Amino acid sequence: MSEAETPVTETEPVTETEPVTETEQSFDNTQVNTNSHLFAVRTTGGQEKVVLRLLEAKMRTESINVQSILLVDNLKGYVVIEAQDPQIMFNAIQGIRHVKGQLRGELQFSEIENYLVKKSTVSELAVDGTVEVIGGPFKGMKATITRIDHEKEEATVILLDAPYQLPVTVDANYLKLSTS
Repeated sequence: MSEAETPVTETEPVTETEPVTETEQSFDNTQVNTNSHLFAVRTTGGQEKVVLRLLEAKMRTESINVQSILLVDNLKGYVVIEAQDPQIMFNAIQGIRHVKGQLRGELQFSEIENYLVKKSTVSELAVDGTVEVIGGPFKGMKATITRIDHEKEEATVILLDAPYQLPVTVDANYLKLSTS
């Protein structure tokens, strides 16, 4: 029998450990979450997915402690790596093809938050606002919004470029707020 399986007899002195309270447990969990840091790794343009796959393969074969790898479509030439410290991230990118280097310092979550949370296009639109249609058969035309359906993410617009008032229901993703 191992020490863990040995039954405790009355003659053996038993040391009591302090029970961990719920407040201490929750503090420990939050401490674990704040230990990770975000780092931007510069890659060859257009090779971000290749770098992502190579890093994923390296994570599986070797024991590198990278929490996550983020590939953002709008952030060309960069991959964001979440690791506990810069040394772990540096060891992870060593020898990976198409990695050009890293940005000095850490990224703050607020710097990449806009890329993670997709804001609904409908929330930016307002009735009587002027928009430009950027997709579909009316692409390139200016229009005024008459009604917005938030659930379906559609807007009914009146085309300004048409010779007569023509109300059209358009997907909100096809509309862009016009500056003029």
